[in-house]
Amino acid sequence: MEYRKFPQGYALRLDPGEEVVDSLTKLADRENIRLGTVSALGAANDVTIGIFDTAEKKYYSKRYQGQYEISALVGNVTRQEGKPYLHLHITIGNPVTGEVHAGHLSACTISATLELFLQVWDGRTSRKFSDAVGLNLLEFED
Repeated sequence: MEYRKFPQGYALRLDPGEEVVDSLTKLADRENIRLGTVSALGAANDVTIGIFDTAEKKYYSKRYQGQYEISALVGNVTRQEGKPYLHLHITIGNPVTGEVHAGHLSACTISATLELFLQVWDGRTSRKFSDAVGLNLLEFED
């Protein structure tokens, strides 16, 4: 992972074999990022994405291995109990096979490169588990 800090946030590049969620979590921890938005694109060969079943309050995940373009990776960085908390969604596709998959990102290994921009916001929010929904929801602080 290589990155640079700019006034509005960070530009980050991941190389083949690097994992997105782990790398972004390490960056957020190292730079003490409390609130930010993520936008990225690139290519991956091993991606695990899921969907949250609201009735069962449970995530279902599926792993995809092959050659995929990351057409969109979006999300946010907040904190929960002082630690970085990522909420990321991804859309991957392969125009040769006609595959397109999207969902909540759990893991993603880069095959060529990832170009990620992390915009940092002033202020902070945290996360709190909601029994009613079954997810860690945004909690706004004064």
